Amino acid sequence: MRVFAILSLTLSVTNAFVPAPMLSASARAASSPLFMNEELEVIEMDAEERMGKSVESVKQNLNTIRTGRASASMLDRVQVEYYGAMTPLSQMASISVPSSQQLTVDPFDKSCMGDVEKALMESDLGITPMNDGSCIRINIPALTEDRRKDMMKQCKAIGEDGKVAVRNVRRDCVDSIKSLQKAKEVGEDEAKDGSDAVQKQTDKAVKDIDTIVAKKEKEVATV
Repeated sequence: MRVFAILSLTLSVTNAFVPAPMLSASARAASSPLFMNEELEVIEMDAEERMGKSVESVKQNLNTIRTGRASASMLDRVQVEYYGAMTPLSQMASISVPSSQQLTVDPFDKSCMGDVEKALMESDLGITPMNDGSCIRINIPALTEDRRKDMMKQCKAIGEDGKVAVRNVRRDCVDSIKSLQKAKEVGEDEAKDGSDAVQKQTDKAVKDIDTIVAKKEKEVATV
C-alpha cells in the first residue's frame, strides 16, 4: 500500500509539470475572447482615426469657401510658387483682417510680392488683390447670386470628396477583416460584428459631413 501511494504521488507531481500543448491561432481565438477581438479592435480604431481625419479635412476645406465676410481661413488653400516649390501662403506671409470686408497679406519676403499676387488672382476665390508694394490688400465684395450658386457647388463637391474618402477607409477595413476570417484568425460571427462596427462608423462620419456641409451652405446662402 505504501509503495502504491508513493507511485501515485510521483505520477501526480510529474503530470503537474507537463507543459500545455501549443494552440493554433484559431484555437486561441476560440478559447480566449480577448485574443479573438484584439485584431478587430485595432482595425476599428484605425477606421475611427482615418474617418475622423477625413471629416476634419472637409471642415478645413469648407473654411476656405468665402461667405461675403473677410476671414483669414479663406486663403488656407492658396499655394504660391516660391523658389520652384508650391508653398502655402500662410507659411509665407502674415494675414490679417482689418475689417469685415477686407484682408491684408504681408509677405515675409518682399521679393515674392508678385508671386503672391499672381497666386491670389489665379485662385478660385473670385478676388482681386491690390499690391501697394509693402502689402497686398484684398477687398471682399458681396456675393452675387451666381457666385453664391458656385460656392454652394464647391461645398457639395468638398463634401462628396470627404464621403468618398470615408468609404475608401471602410472598404480597406472590411477587406482586412475578410483576410482575418480567411486566415481563420476570427470566426464568421466575429467578422460580421467587426464589419457592422465599421459600417456604423462610416454612417456616423457621412452624417457628420452632411451636417457640416449643410451648415456651410446656409452661411453661403445668407445675404
